[in-house]
Amino acid sequence: MASSRPRSRPRSRRQTGGKRAPRVKRLERSQRNFRQVMPDLRPYWRAGQLAGKQFRADADILNKHASDAWLAYAAANLPEQISYESALQAGRMFIQGYAKSSGRTPEIVPLPLRHVAAAVVCACNEERTIGQVLAQLKRLPLRDIVVVLNGTTDNSLECVLQHTGITLVYEPDRAGHDVGRALGAKMTDAETVLFVDGDMVLPAEQLAPFLFAIDSGQDVALNDLTSLLPQFSRQDEVSRIKAYLNHTLGRRDLGSNSMTAVPHALSRRMIQAVKPAALAVPPKAQMLAIQQGLRVSAPCQVDVIRSNRLRPGNTGSGNDVARLILGDHLEALAAWMDTSEHALRANLPSRTEIAYRRNVR
Repeated sequence: MASSRPRSRPRSRRQTGGKRAPRVKRLERSQRNFRQVMPDLRPYWRAGQLAGKQFRADADILNKHASDAWLAYAAANLPEQISYESALQAGRMFIQGYAKSSGRTPEIVPLPLRHVAAAVVCACNEERTIGQVLAQLKRLPLRDIVVVLNGTTDNSLECVLQHTGITLVYEPDRAGHDVGRALGAKMTDAETVLFVDGDMVLPAEQLAPFLFAIDSGQDVALNDLTSLLPQFSRQDEVSRIKAYLNHTLGRRDLGSNSMTAVPHALSRRMIQAVKPAALAVPPKAQMLAIQQGLRVSAPCQVDVIRSNRLRPGNTGSGNDVARLILGDHLEALAAWMDTSEHALRANLPSRTEIAYRRNVR
């Protein structure tokens, strides 16, 4: 039998103190927190608008004028401790204001660097891609772009000569990418040096975080490829020896990330500490940087595994490139073992002892 007790009408959320009011409070609280984190971007837009009014098409180069104006304003007005995302958002707002008043949109990445930056490009027979690589680099606030051509037999040289503002190092004989990086590092005194290859066209937006990391105090900014690799049991010998070297050096957090992969960036302090010649053997240079207590990190990821150009020398098991990388890592391990601080050979058993222990079993 149904109860004869009359049903009471449900009270409103306002009467019951239900869920709506707390949701509004949570929203207001999150908005207050958002305002605290994000700076007021209106001054950056107004500054860009003012800078855009000063542009003269007959006398100024658009990208250079906009970049110089942004760097000058950022140096005086951006907080020293600012995240990459916030810094880039402020720069984009500046460029929006610039485009509004000038009537033209600069094709640059408004990266607020406080120190001079440069890029080193190593290439051999890259006539199809070298022009695009340089075009993307010119969108970044770089003072120097050093192109090291070695062993080129196609029209790469002619392609580079079509670009202005390039420092060209031409070596008729094949020297290899790593030697080219060592040479390129000596051709600039910039405090931040970005390293890329001429066969890999990467958007400037993907290169910018490496520059920002070094400009903010890091000494080595590696490409973080960890999440792109398979499980350890399915990794190739190159990935494994990279991880082994980092683990041996007490930097297991770096995984298989290595200076053998591009893009990466270095500080002038790091280059001077390990000497430019050491860059010809990237794992050895990385070992020296870690050994000397420099700041080594992998702040961002660019997928260069799928975009890497396949050549006869870098495909197949035990290919030439793999053997070279393995040898470089073994050289780095040997150099680490030879140092006085980590003189491990004195503690290693002799061949006779090893044989005895094996036979005892």
